[in-house]
Formats: sequence, structure tokens, C-alpha cells
Amino acid sequence: MSLLTDAWMPVRDRSGKRRWIAPSELTSPDLIAFDADRADFNGALAQFAIGLLSTHAPLNKARDWERWFASPPDASKLQSWWEGNIAYFTYDGDGARFMQDHALAAKADFGISGLLIDSPGENAIKNNSDHFVKRGRIERLCPHCAITALLTLQINAPAGGAGHRTGLRGGGPLTTLLACEPARSLWHDLWLNVMEPPERDAHGGDIKKFAPHFTFPWLAPVEAIQPDQGETNPVQTHPMHIFWAMPRRIRLDFDSTVEGTCDICHRTHSGLLTQYATAPYGFNYKGPWDHVLSPYYQLKGDWLPLHPQPGGFGYRHWLPWLVGVSDDKASQRPARVVAHFRTSHRERQAGATLSLWAFGFDMDNMKARCWYEARLPVYSLEDCGPSEIKRLQFTLQSWLAGARDSVYVLRSAVKTAWFSGEARGDYSAVDAAFWNRTEAAFYELLRQLIHAIRSGASDVDLEGLGQSWLNTLQQANFALFDDVFVGAGAIDRSNPRRVAAANKLLRATMFGEKLRKTLNLPVEPAKPAANRQSKTQHEQEA
Repeated sequence: MSLLTDAWMPVRDRSGKRRWIAPSELTSPDLIAFDADRADFNGALAQFAIGLLSTHAPLNKARDWERWFASPPDASKLQSWWEGNIAYFTYDGDGARFMQDHALAAKADFGISGLLIDSPGENAIKNNSDHFVKRGRIERLCPHCAITALLTLQINAPAGGAGHRTGLRGGGPLTTLLACEPARSLWHDLWLNVMEPPERDAHGGDIKKFAPHFTFPWLAPVEAIQPDQGETNPVQTHPMHIFWAMPRRIRLDFDSTVEGTCDICHRTHSGLLTQYATAPYGFNYKGPWDHVLSPYYQLKGDWLPLHPQPGGFGYRHWLPWLVGVSDDKASQRPARVVAHFRTSHRERQAGATLSLWAFGFDMDNMKARCWYEARLPVYSLEDCGPSEIKRLQFTLQSWLAGARDSVYVLRSAVKTAWFSGEARGDYSAVDAAFWNRTEAAFYELLRQLIHAIRSGASDVDLEGLGQSWLNTLQQANFALFDDVFVGAGAIDRSNPRRVAAANKLLRATMFGEKLRKTLNLPVEPAKPAANRQSKTQHEQEA
């Protein structure tokens, strides 16, 4: 049984129906998306398919990529790309198995639910703290769901105790993929994220390591690459190893199966898996790994992969994930596939409107707090040179800084109105409401900003857009304060003194000089004291 011949990948066609296909059918024009019963499975399947194409596609130059984007290969052609490696993707039997330890001899005594990142761990079960994700939900998996769960775990592996390694990008990495918007076909979405050489091989690894196990680590014992309980650095592997990293030592138990219904896909099967074996000290990924599907941030000179954080994704991530930011406080860069798409003039070749599909687990050490997923619009920057990009970055960084200051003062004002003194608690609802309220206006102004910069607009023209953004921030904060969080409360339960103080704080900030300076807007000169006094006297007389 091989993943390169079995129909194991759940997909959705244009009619909305689900079916299972083999990888060679990925070019079918009728398919638009993966359609597993779990969102993390869909993310893993997309990365599997991109890795499969990146590893096997006979790409030699950019025109090869262009040709197959315009005219996808048929199923027989696609199958021929990996025909010689079918045995490498066997997932059952006595020999090497896909993503499973080559020589693991440990007893299979772990329940199959342990492959799922969000399943309650031993401590949660022992302490009876599995309140929301209950034990016993997943006890039997069909081979295809079990393999997908294993793939998902190896990609996202969180900390798992002594010797149980995290993934190549750490536990729960952020992944960003380009996609057509609206959906064109599954093939086009996948092919957008495949790079041709030399860019494909330029971000780590040794292209001279031709032996299969340097790419597919399950084909040999761990010691064939990594010294006993040592570390694995990029130079010890082939560049394509990043798609097939295997931090966990696991072997599925195909000997003790049962008949019944899979607890994930709900299909009947005669060989449902219920347990697996595992052992510590798998591949310990260290060093300058550079995964092409993740954005990175710089810390003390090192570039590290980003991970989802509480609060989810939104327009505040558009600049770092699509263009990048570079300043003294925080430098971030987009995923290599995103940067390559923008700098290689693929926008004109693709001829499609795109979005950025971002997804990943928000992990608290070994505990999954949340799965986040979002689509961000991708606006064309093809005609923008380095100076225009720098101008865009400078302007957007000021806009986003202003937004962060605005949400901070809104949160502070709400706390002041609600409570006396410092009150701790979860105020994420305030933040979420602010980001949601201002999102549509941000993207509209961003579209205008890109057009203005591309057209060579003056700084005065850009100030007009900045003023519009300030108006948006002001309107959002006052509406949320007055109509949602404070003013909407019961009158008999409010404290007028605190509400007035909070309102004063909010207005002082939103109409203050500091926020205008943050947005690089001119600060209105203060009126002379005599004029103010005269105006006050006139008002009193009136």
C-alpha cells in the first residue's frame, strides 16, 4: 500500500461533493480544494502535495513552471514524475514505512488518538481537566486517516516530553500558502507554491546528498543522518528534506486492527488502527533551517519561524507576511514561496487574483490552544520597484502602529469604565472587535495606497490617506466604546465618574498629537493663549 497509488486524499469538486483521489489525480480541473474532516488535515495534505511536486517535478527553469501552470499535466504524466519512488511511500509492511521509524521495536501501547495534536494528554486525563476536548472521542482510525494524522503530527509536532522532538519549524508552525481567489482549481493553488531551481534549492541543505534517505528520512535508521541523540542541521540533509521532516519516532500497529467505522471520516473499514508504538530521540532539528512555506522573524541575528499567537490572523499581518518589515524592534520576512512569487514576475504569468491562506496551531508548550486559519488578500506589487516597496512599508508600518496604539487605549478605556483600579482578566473581545471593525477600511485604503504609490503620488496625497485611516480609527473606537462595551451596559450598573474618566482618556488619545505623529501626519499648531481666552469669554457672553 503506497500513498502514491492509493486513493487516500479527500477532495471537494465544483459541485460540492467529496471524493478520495490518488496524487496523480491532483491535476483534475474539477477539483477545487482538499476536504478532510479536520482543518489541520487539510493544511497537512496541502503541504504534502506541495512537497511531492517540489521534490519530483522535472523543473529546470521558470518556463517549465509557466507551461504547467497554463496547461497542467495529465494524470499519467504526473504519475510518471514519481513512478520510481512509489516504494518510498509505502505505509504498511515489514520494511521502511512513510513517516515511520525504520527500526522502532517498542511495544505498541499508545492509543491512536495520541496522533492528534488537540487530544488530551496524560496529565489532562489524570487531572480530569479535559473539559472541552474529551477523551474517548477518537479510538479507531482507518489507515488513510491514521497516516494523515501521522503526517500532521510530524509537521506540527509540539513539545512531547523528554526526547520527543518538536517539528523542524518548532511546535505548531505558521504556514502561508498562495491561492487563487476565487478558486480556480486545486492544481493551480498547489502549483503556485512550487519553486523551480535554483531558488528551490537555495535555502539550505546539500544538493549533493543524493541518497534517498537524506530526503526521505524513514528509509534508514536515525543514525544514518544524525549521531546518537545528537542534532540534525540543514547541511546533513538534501534541500527537499524540509517537506519530509520526521521529528517523532512512531510506528503504526497494523497487526492489531478491528473492523468498524473510522472515528474521523466515518467510513467503514476492515482494518481500523487502534494503537501505535513510539520512542524518544528522533531527529533533533537544530540550526538555520529555512522552510519555504513559513514566514520568519529575526531575533538576535537569527531567523526563526513564526507561530500563531492568541488573537488569530488579520490585516495587521498583511505587511510582514506579504512584503516584510525591517526596523530596530522587529524584522520579519514573508515565506520564500511568497517572496519568490512577487520578485519573479509570476503575477503577470499567473494572471489570477490571489489570496494568502494562513493557518496553524496556537500552541502553549505541548497543549493546543486553538487552530487559526484565514485568507488575506494579495494585491499586485509587480510594477513597484524597491523605492516604491520601501515607501509602502514605511507608510503601512505607521498605520499599523497607529492601530496598535488605538486598540491599546480602547482596551484601557473599557477597563477604566468597568472597574476601579487595576483589573486583570481576558480583554481579547475588545481587541477582536477593534480589528474586525477596522479591517474592511484598511484593505480599501491599502488598495488606494498601492495605486497612489505606483502612480508616483506626492507625500501630501499619502497624508490624505493617512488622515482617512485616522478617521477610521477614531470612529471605530468611539463606536465600540459607546455602543458595544460601555454605553450598551445597564445604566444602574455603570459608574458615571469612571465612564467620564474613560471617555476623556479615549478622546485625549484619539485626538492627540502623539497618534498623529505615529501616523506621520502633520500636527496642528496650538492656538495662541490670547485667542483661546477671547473665544472663551465670547462663549460665556453668548
